[in-house]
Amino acid sequence: VQLQASGGGLVQAGGSLRLSCAASGSFFRINVMAWYRQAPGKQREWVADITSSETTNYADSVKGRFTISRDNTKNTVYLQMNSLKPEDTAVYYCSANIRPTMFRSADYWGQGTLVTVSS
Repeated sequence: VQLQASGGGLVQAGGSLRLSCAASGSFFRINVMAWYRQAPGKQREWVADITSSETTNYADSVKGRFTISRDNTKNTVYLQMNSLKPEDTAVYYCSANIRPTMFRSADYWGQGTLVTVSS
């Protein structure tokens, strides 16, 4: 099972970006999918997650600006980021709890995509 993230880049403050993360390989089911980020010199922090039934949760710092969604037909999770701020600059990682078989589950991580917001 692999997660491949894409969509990062350089954007001005107030702009928007959309991140994508696709799961590939052989698996039984994808449970929760999430985005985390790690700014330079800081610990990785949780940004948002979405359950298999599409219940969403957000960190207070992004609530109202970011939207997480998923397309189960494509095994893909998205993060629409609007009204970006310089403090949103970070490497963004996707994560998913996946059942490779019916009887066990594990957390998988993508490789990270860099988002840079200029002031």
